[in-house]
Amino acid sequence: MPIAPTPVAIQEPQRARLQDVMGPGLITGASDDDPSGIATYSQAGAQFGYTMGWTLLFTYPLMCAIQLISAEMGRVTGRGLAGNIRRHYPAWLLYPLVGLLVVANTINLGADLGAMAAALHLLIDGPTVVYIAGFALLTVVAEVFITYARYASALRWLTLSLFAYVGSVFVVGVPWLTVARNLVLPHISLTGGYLTVVVAVLGTTISPYLFFWQAAEEVEDEKQDPAAKPLLKAPQQAPAQMARMQIDTLVGMGFSNIIALFIMLTTAATLNAHGVIDIQTSSQAAEALRPIAGRFAFTIFALGIVGTGLLAVPVLAGSAAYAVGEALRWRVGLAQRPGRAPAFYGAIALATLIGASLNFTPLDPIKALFWSAVINGVAAVPIMVMIMLMASRKEVMGQFALRPLLKAFGWLATAVMTVAAIGMFATWGA
Repeated sequence: MPIAPTPVAIQEPQRARLQDVMGPGLITGASDDDPSGIATYSQAGAQFGYTMGWTLLFTYPLMCAIQLISAEMGRVTGRGLAGNIRRHYPAWLLYPLVGLLVVANTINLGADLGAMAAALHLLIDGPTVVYIAGFALLTVVAEVFITYARYASALRWLTLSLFAYVGSVFVVGVPWLTVARNLVLPHISLTGGYLTVVVAVLGTTISPYLFFWQAAEEVEDEKQDPAAKPLLKAPQQAPAQMARMQIDTLVGMGFSNIIALFIMLTTAATLNAHGVIDIQTSSQAAEALRPIAGRFAFTIFALGIVGTGLLAVPVLAGSAAYAVGEALRWRVGLAQRPGRAPAFYGAIALATLIGASLNFTPLDPIKALFWSAVINGVAAVPIMVMIMLMASRKEVMGQFALRPLLKAFGWLATAVMTVAAIGMFATWGA
């Protein structure tokens, strides 16, 4: 009697899930709109109205280029940026760059914790000191003790907090024709004050910690997938992975810049329109909105500061720990258990602790933000030069060395940041 053939189950092709496409690029882009960034964008809108929006159109392709190059380096080599610099360049070059990153991140982290606490204090009257300590403890515990898959998922959800600024734009009302005209035909002033804010926007939008974080998270995601390998070892995976990174980065950086634009528009339509032009912190911007735009706009603006801070603080601490750990050859990674990577997690906790403690020193938080921007601007240039040199070398990237178009935009971004760094000092006393 013939045996009936065993039916073969037909497998339908797997559909790409959103979390498989929207990963490190989305989180990186969203973390760029941290409370410090919100303060910069608020100042731009309050001081110059709708005339600053063009800066975010201008920086978008440059930001996409350098972030995509960083992501590709992580996924191709299986190492983060510091690990690649250590492998291909001398220690005397590596350590100062990592040192600049750590100092800038720590100051920025402290300023963000202070801004989050100030924003929460506006919503719920209470001791700011307790709020700072609470936010610092919450972010450290989350990074150390939550599994990487759940932690990355939580960060993706926190990106939704940025929609607070979408809501605020539609609450306050914006003259969209005026906005569109200024985007495509901007009125650029060559005064010291205007140029200083342009430089601040550039330094806020294109920051070194974003390069290190996105590269490191590409490495993390590759290690979490048993079938994935660095593209140098598995070039057959390249077409799908390169396409994913491109979509992830373009969407993530686009999301970042659109939200930044909405923050500018909110403060332009309210504060600038009512003559309030001196805004130096994100909480000042939220407080100034209350009598002009009403309780609702004030509340969602303040909640956005808290939400973006919860997203950005772990990215700042994490990117510093990745850089230090790779430079010193530690075992690194948020997917590691604390007992297997104690130095890495210790660096996260220490950076957060030092940043939080800056809020209890005589250091002026506004000056701290300024120095953070200065150090970021100075550090960005040599780090971007290193990234471009490494990404162009076949010894580093193999067959995945930079394509001509991406190389052109990457070097253009580096040149722009060089000019911005020079401009930062040229406009120092403006």
